Amino acid sequence: MNSTRVSLILFALVLALGIAAYAGPRSGLLVLIGLGFGLTMEGLGLGFSGPWRLLVTERDGRGCMAQLVAIGLTALLAIPLLAVGASELIGAHAPVGIGMVLGAFVFGLCMQLVLGCGSGTLLNAGSGNLVSAVALVTFMLGSFFGTLNLGWWARLGSLPVLTLQGLFGTVGGLLLTLLLLLGVGLLVWQRAVPGKRRPSDRLLIAAGLVAGFAILNLLIAGQPWGIVYGLGLWGAKLFQVLGLDVAATAFWSAPANAERLAQSVLLDVTSLTNIGLVIGAFIVLRWRAAVAPQVAALQPVSWLVVAAAGLVLGYSSRIAFGCNVGGFFSGISTGSLHGWAWLLAGFAGSTIGIRLRERVLVPLRPPVAAAEAA
Repeated sequence: MNSTRVSLILFALVLALGIAAYAGPRSGLLVLIGLGFGLTMEGLGLGFSGPWRLLVTERDGRGCMAQLVAIGLTALLAIPLLAVGASELIGAHAPVGIGMVLGAFVFGLCMQLVLGCGSGTLLNAGSGNLVSAVALVTFMLGSFFGTLNLGWWARLGSLPVLTLQGLFGTVGGLLLTLLLLLGVGLLVWQRAVPGKRRPSDRLLIAAGLVAGFAILNLLIAGQPWGIVYGLGLWGAKLFQVLGLDVAATAFWSAPANAERLAQSVLLDVTSLTNIGLVIGAFIVLRWRAAVAPQVAALQPVSWLVVAAAGLVLGYSSRIAFGCNVGGFFSGISTGSLHGWAWLLAGFAGSTIGIRLRERVLVPLRPPVAAAEAA
C-alpha cells in the first residue's frame, strides 16, 4: 500500500474523529456512513441515473436489477424496524400529489442532462467532474427555492400519506413491497438483452453494502437515507449569510427546520451523509491514481443548460419529496406509496431526458482526461 493510500485512510479517520469531537459521536458515525455510501457507489459502480439510461439506450438491465436488490434488502429490515421502533424511527413517507408526480417527472428528465441524480451529482462532483460541480451548486439553490413555495404545490391536490404496511399490516406491506419489486425486476429482465440481465458479483456486493449502510443510517439518524434536505439547508444558510430573512419563511419557520437552520450543518443528519458521499468519491478518485478526472469541453450555451438543469433538479426534487434516494430508494424501502409513484414518473421523465441530452449539450470537442488537457 503506497503512501497516498495510507494518507487517504488517515484522512477519512481524522475527519470522522474530528467531526465526532466537535458535534458528537452520532455525527461522526453518520459521516462514516456517508463515506461508506460514497466508497461503495463510486468504487463499485452502483448508481441510479446511469443504470436507467443504460436500460433505455442499450437494453442493459444489470444496474437496475442491482438497484432493486438493494431496495429489497433494505425493505426486509427497514419495514419491520419501523414497526418495532415507531416512536423513535420515521420512514420516508410522503403523499402522492400533483406536485409530487410532476416534480419526479421533471427531476427524471433533468438528471439525464447532467448525468446524475442527487447522489450522482455529489459523487461526480467529488470525483472532479466539472459539469456535476456546476450542477451541484445550482442544485443546492434550486432545492432552497423549492422550500419557498412547497405549500403552493401541496395545495394543488394530493392523497393522504399512504404506506403499504399501513394498508396491509407490517407483514403484508413487506410482502407486497417485495412482490412489486419482483414484478419490476421481471419487466427489467424482459427489456434487457441476454447477457445484460443478471448483475455482476461486484454490483450484487455493492447492493448489499448500500442496503447495509441504509439500515445503519435509519438506526443512527432515526430516518432513512436522503439527499435533498441537506442541499436545501446549505442553500438556506447561504442566503441567510447574504442577508435574506430565511427564518421568516413558512418552511424554515417550522420548529424542526428552524432548529436545523440555527445549528451547524454538522448536526444535520442529511448534510453529514452528503459530505461523506463527496469525500468518499474523492478518496476513490485519488485511490485510483492512474485514472484522471474528465475535463468537460462544452459549448457556452451548454454550460447554461447544465446550470439551469441543476437548478430545476433541486427545485423539482424538493416538491417531489426527494430524489432517487429519498423519494425512490428510501420511499419504496420504507413502504411509502409515493415511492412507487416517484419511480413511474421519474422513469418516464428520464426516457425523455436521455433523448433531449444529445440535442442540448453540444461539446466543443470530445472530452479529454485532465492530464491530457493540462
